[in-house]
Amino acid sequence: MIDFAQMQWRGQPLRIEYEWVGDSASTHPSVVFLHEGLGSLAMWKGFPERLCTDHGFKGLVFSRYGYGQSTPKPADERWTPEFMHAQAHEVLPALFEHLQITKPWLFGHSDGASIALLHAARFDVAGIIVVAPHIFVEDVSIASIEQAREAYAGTGLRARLARYHADPDSAFRGWNDVWLSPAFRHWNIQTELATIRCPVLAVQGEDDEYGTLEQIRGIAQKLPKTRLLVIPKCAHSPHRDQPALLAREASRFILENSSS
Repeated sequence: MIDFAQMQWRGQPLRIEYEWVGDSASTHPSVVFLHEGLGSLAMWKGFPERLCTDHGFKGLVFSRYGYGQSTPKPADERWTPEFMHAQAHEVLPALFEHLQITKPWLFGHSDGASIALLHAARFDVAGIIVVAPHIFVEDVSIASIEQAREAYAGTGLRARLARYHADPDSAFRGWNDVWLSPAFRHWNIQTELATIRCPVLAVQGEDDEYGTLEQIRGIAQKLPKTRLLVIPKCAHSPHRDQPALLAREASRFILENSSS
């Protein structure tokens, strides 16, 4: 059942949409799902619930500020290149405190994967699964995000996003504007990975249109114990392109690195 957390962040009230899925009696650490830059709770389309139900986990799915049915971003608010740091270091800990979540697993996709990495670099978590993460900015990322801007202006992308977001402009502009800002070209979190101590599974599709395999290879260079998973016939969203394979490998990794 979808519920709403009423929180405060930087002096403003936030209404965060969330839902618990899977096995409520599970003795494993909770699995928290962090969506992509245009994602939301609904846009996972049941993947978290299937993964958790099939493998005996309790999962939390939620929409970040500006997305889904959570508080929209004001039209005049411009996110800075540190917006993922703010989510990882401020909003996520506040949400965990509100929902009484301790030492969870984090399952992040795209921007959500970067947020998972940043959170794990500073806070205690059971482990992280990062799918199509970004640790630095590549030309291919910018080119695809520029194409998304054109699609939003000239095709039915806005109407499609409106199915999943109360304010599609909030969701799209927050993400698109900051990624295409000149200052964001220097965004890089590679040095911050060194303090991560938990198990890491880094996943990427072979045909990812938003990043090359250097993203997950870069994580392994900083964290040699990282397990890498490259998925063939798969683009930027393995939970849509190869959901069974991703669920199988993610659950195996969690079970291998968790004590029930």
